[in-house]
Amino acid sequence: MKHELAFLSATEQLSAFRNGDFTPTEVLEAQLELVTADRERKDERINALSETMETEARAGAAVATETYAKSRRAKHAQQLPPLLGISVVAKEKHGLAGRSLSMGLLSQKHAVAESDHPIIERLRAAGAILHGRATSPEFSCATVTHSPIWGVTRNPWNPQMSPGGSSGGSGAALAAGFSTLATASDIAGSTRIPAAFTGTVGYKAPYGRIPGAGELASDRYRGDGPMGRTVTDVLLMSSIISGTHPADSNSWGPNNQSPLIEEASLAELRIGISLELGNYPVSQTVAEAFSSTIQQLQDLGANIVEVDLPWTTDQVRETSFAHFGQILAPAMAQIIGDSQAPRAAYTDRFIADAMAHAESMSMIDSLRLDALFNQQLNTAMSEVDVLLCPTNAVDWLRADGDYLDGLSVSGRQLKHYWEGHMTSPFNIANHRPVMNLPCGVGEANIPIGLQIVGQPWDEKTVFQMALAMERIIQFSNGNPYPALAGTLTR
Repeated sequence: MKHELAFLSATEQLSAFRNGDFTPTEVLEAQLELVTADRERKDERINALSETMETEARAGAAVATETYAKSRRAKHAQQLPPLLGISVVAKEKHGLAGRSLSMGLLSQKHAVAESDHPIIERLRAAGAILHGRATSPEFSCATVTHSPIWGVTRNPWNPQMSPGGSSGGSGAALAAGFSTLATASDIAGSTRIPAAFTGTVGYKAPYGRIPGAGELASDRYRGDGPMGRTVTDVLLMSSIISGTHPADSNSWGPNNQSPLIEEASLAELRIGISLELGNYPVSQTVAEAFSSTIQQLQDLGANIVEVDLPWTTDQVRETSFAHFGQILAPAMAQIIGDSQAPRAAYTDRFIADAMAHAESMSMIDSLRLDALFNQQLNTAMSEVDVLLCPTNAVDWLRADGDYLDGLSVSGRQLKHYWEGHMTSPFNIANHRPVMNLPCGVGEANIPIGLQIVGQPWDEKTVFQMALAMERIIQFSNGNPYPALAGTLTR
């Protein structure tokens, strides 16, 4: 079927393009047909894209198709760009020169990027086809994806539910077959949360490994990164966008070099596990999926070690929001200025919460909280190579939810809805690479994810573990919503 092409991995496509089995144009058309059909729906659109660039994308696909044809006709093998003909949607905050850079704000809808973001620049150079921009919440400051400027983005697995945030448009686009790869960003879980809710793979690299843009690239909690449907695809994309770049003085490491040198067996790794990361109120469904995955690892001879952490969700919230109150919230307030344009309620709440924390403690106090947090994690992981834990404590979030009054998980009322996600600890400890991997499907037909947390700067082991686990779990991350293609084309 034509739509099956839309869900093929990048590595499958690259092999087929080289062999002439099908072309970049055929894959792009299959994906654009799903995008168009979604746009024409009357109810519960996935609405993952803020903008499409179909004319430019078709021209790029045609060039890629001809380049592969010429390569096959050549007598000698040619070195082709590593992502030639592969479609990518870019999170709107990743600027494309001459196009919108609104950050999801109505007040900034006329803002335009002066240059390509470093990862956009590298994707273009690698031959990728940028055919769409992905939606996000305002300022990428929520774990749901809806805003006055773009409306509600929905989860292809269940359109009543959210794909998460803030890279919700990226996750939804991948799960719906709108694209092969997607860019994402992560300052408190914005890559891993939507990857978990959409059954995709999302990677948060160590701070600075993937270059950022602008003054907020100096925020040590943040980072940009790749999302895809397989670990191998994410590994490929990560190698292309990683490395030192002149636009980001905090960037480091080589470019176009895979962190994976050889695969490792599970028996060679010491695998730490923590279901609750201290006292997160993990839902029964998430706990069962996580425990089932751990049992599979144990049955295969993996060396599993329980890891104890002294953290509380109060500590995580206070540490992260003290940081946000010193850096991110003031920057957001400055951009908003005296604008009276409508904006989401979660934005004002985020700024107010973060500012309140900043007023109650100094920058030095905030740094002390960060240092304590990292110290505790270093101690807990001192005897293991990786740590496994759930990505989300909650089963799902409503697509249009604001959750200003917090939310309840396993009978416990949380003060802030961010406490329903187990990702922020590893932005506080942002020198550690972390991968989200799908591990099951739970309540309301929404996927469940787990995190693979590495030692500082050790990308290699995280990818080795992810590849090994992907083969074991064998999660089906093709078309996740069997009715979707049929519904869209009726």
